[in-house]
Amino acid sequence: MSKKLDEKIDKLNKILERTNLIDLIYIVGRKREIFKRNILAGIARGIGFTIGVTIVTAVVIYILQSLVTLNIPLIGEYIVEIIDVIERGRP
Repeated sequence: MSKKLDEKIDKLNKILERTNLIDLIYIVGRKREIFKRNILAGIARGIGFTIGVTIVTAVVIYILQSLVTLNIPLIGEYIVEIIDVIERGRP
């Protein structure tokens, strides 16, 4: 009887570990912990978004400047205008 109970407890413990239910139970009663995790997650998302947008914008500007050097008549004029608008927006 004791062996079966131990096996069931071990099985239940493994299930709880896999589902991270223990961590959720720990957090549920602690409002400060939830607040702290959400603040840190928001900051990390904001920083990641900013870095991502900066990299994508830099790549797009680099590609546009490369296209201007090819001297393609119609496309070059539009790209020059776009680059001028971007550079006027810089402080």
